[in-house]
Amino acid sequence: MPPPTKRARYDAVVAGGGHNGLVAAAYLAGAGLSVLVLERRERTGGAAVSERLFPGFEAELSPYAYLVSLFPRKIAEDLGLRFEMRRRRVASCTPYEREGRRGALLISNEDERITEASFRALPDGKEEYAGFRRLQALARAAAERLWPTLLGPLPSREEMRARFRGQEAAWDFLFERPLGEGIERHLRDDLVRGLVFTDATIGVLADPHDPGLLQNRTFLYHAIGNGTGDWCVPVGGMGRLTGELAARALASGAEILTGAEVTGIEPETGGAGVRFRHAGEDHAAGARWALVNLAPRELARVLPGYREPWEPEEGAFLKINMLLERLPRLKGGVGPADAFRGTFHAEEGYANIRLANAGARGGAFPSAPPVEVYCHTLTDPSILSPELAARGCHSLGLFGLAAPHGLFLERNEAAKAEQAGRCLASLEAHLEEPLGDCLLRGADGRPCVEVKSPLDVERELGMPLGNIFHGRLAWPFAEREEEGGAWGVETGVGRVLLCGSGARRGGCVSGIPGHNAAMKVLGRG
Repeated sequence: MPPPTKRARYDAVVAGGGHNGLVAAAYLAGAGLSVLVLERRERTGGAAVSERLFPGFEAELSPYAYLVSLFPRKIAEDLGLRFEMRRRRVASCTPYEREGRRGALLISNEDERITEASFRALPDGKEEYAGFRRLQALARAAAERLWPTLLGPLPSREEMRARFRGQEAAWDFLFERPLGEGIERHLRDDLVRGLVFTDATIGVLADPHDPGLLQNRTFLYHAIGNGTGDWCVPVGGMGRLTGELAARALASGAEILTGAEVTGIEPETGGAGVRFRHAGEDHAAGARWALVNLAPRELARVLPGYREPWEPEEGAFLKINMLLERLPRLKGGVGPADAFRGTFHAEEGYANIRLANAGARGGAFPSAPPVEVYCHTLTDPSILSPELAARGCHSLGLFGLAAPHGLFLERNEAAKAEQAGRCLASLEAHLEEPLGDCLLRGADGRPCVEVKSPLDVERELGMPLGNIFHGRLAWPFAEREEEGGAWGVETGVGRVLLCGSGARRGGCVSGIPGHNAAMKVLGRG
């Protein structure tokens, strides 16, 4: 049987065709290098894909990643991507009930007067709004100083701190003290505290006062995107981004082989040998550089001499994807177009998030899980067929917190069903009607609902322990002297580089590690 590749040796072999691997391949092929991308699944894109999840309905939904914050516009411009990220008019909506009165805290991306008026409806709302704005200013100051550094060699901690001269309070808030101290210093209202803290516990079990500052690092990567922290809707669905990246890599001469699982990487003089299995046969390709878009734990499995730099971090979430006949009506007078256009927070008060995470660490799912929900189609209806859009159909995605990988190990399907019911109950507590009345149903009568646990993500995407960040999030600067001036992608083993979310400055849909690994190969910066 002839080999499945065009060459026996390449300038670069990229292991893993997710968005970061495709970014690296597009840069390197565009610079004239010979590039081979090996992808285990039958399609590229990794977690950043769009799929028709429900038979009979033409809706391109994003089963895993669903919003974009960290993908730099510079990468899109460098690679000539035809890809639009659309800012949501509403940042968030957080409903509440107090003394028998229902309301909602609405954060607008377009009119600050709407946000301020919404705060003033809260007890001590004027002071809460002022505290919220102070925290926003600290996060924005950090974003403005950090963002320009992410596409260059790693600065040292001291160099990064020097960038915060005149903004020492922002440095202290994010890098020196547990995030909870700043939240509790500036805010008193449990609802507002929870709204801010939510971004610090997405996908992980974090406490506001964790001395290891996991919560700070998680918050940081949710707050610095493009220097503003905006979370944007990928127009055409998440798969549009990775489709464009794959097309650009191919057009520049890269070779992409799907259904090819990397089974070993052997450092050798002047490069590395990459073994892979394709169509039931074992093959190998040589390379001057091996770029690995796998989690560090997976890399340790295939690369002798490499050790994970940190202890593994357990993923903790439940993702529910839905297709609706119409959006549900809400209690409290907020229209669904405002409530779900941004991020809809339910049961995400500060005390409840802490209680849920503590219970999950103790081995129990929360009875009232914190959840956040958003509707892609209110900002971008193009992922629906014209027929579905004309009918007023919508997608709805729910991300539940405090659902750790370990609690799904022995009974994944049963645990998913039980916890999905609790997550939907957290949402339905704020609805005027049962969500089931709004769901589209297939020809078999089943509702259009798909549920994914950390165990599913581990099995389907190779993310150890279901950690959506590939492992422990690291600070975006060198923490050890030997890292200074490096790109944060080095493995310490020959010419093998990390180019995925497990690299320093990885995490989320960013493309940054892919860019930085390519720049290391090209000797730029």
